Amino acid sequence: MTAIIALPLLILLLGYANPAVFSVFLTIILFLSLIEFNRIGLGCEHRFEQWIAASIGAAVIPIQFYENIALIFPLYTVAILFLSLLFLFRLSEITVVHYRLGWITLGLVYLPFLLSHLMLLRLLPDGRQWIFMTLIVIMSCDSFAYFVGRKFGKRKLYQAVSPNKTIEGGLGGLVGAVFAIMLVKFTFLPILGFLDAVLIGLFLGVMGQLGDLFESLLKRACQVKDSGGIIPGHGGMLDRLDSLLFAFPVVYYLARYCYGG
Repeated sequence: MTAIIALPLLILLLGYANPAVFSVFLTIILFLSLIEFNRIGLGCEHRFEQWIAASIGAAVIPIQFYENIALIFPLYTVAILFLSLLFLFRLSEITVVHYRLGWITLGLVYLPFLLSHLMLLRLLPDGRQWIFMTLIVIMSCDSFAYFVGRKFGKRKLYQAVSPNKTIEGGLGGLVGAVFAIMLVKFTFLPILGFLDAVLIGLFLGVMGQLGDLFESLLKRACQVKDSGGIIPGHGGMLDRLDSLLFAFPVVYYLARYCYGG
């Protein structure tokens, strides 16, 4: 039911919303994702610092929208100094300060830097087509990996990080990614050559699965099953974004520098 409601709204937003509205939407998504990320690692500890970090990280999107990329450097300088002072003078357990401050700092790099490529992609002349391509390929990869893995999966892909994933499922995901990008090529992105489409589909399939594994690594390290419960039936925001976080940067640089975006 969540997917039935959310997917049409997402399509309308991507297809018809102007970049300003899209930037507001993405800022909210990034803020909520940072809150989730910080809760995974810190729980209820340092709530004030968690909200400050989430607010600073989310500010990267409007900065990009207004094309003031140079402001990110002073923003992050102030962020690191301010968070360091907060941890210095709001001391709780001194033996875990390095871990907690490190976790918040990781969140400021991992999420804003990767997800902000979606905003950069939207600002390209053909950005919406590239975004739709990425979503379709990654969703197809995830679906094929899930169903092939359940039907034929026997050999574990990376048991220490994600015990349920199999090599067979991973290969099925790559097939699904190539299948999806070929559909995209022959429908709304004809600029892709046949060989280009195959290679991009395979590369995005690999990157999407690596993004999924990396988020699983973080959750397993923190001993949590889902990043949150904000999306009924689908877990948290990060559980839906994990594959896309590694895919959007790849697509942006391809679209910008290889296809004249």
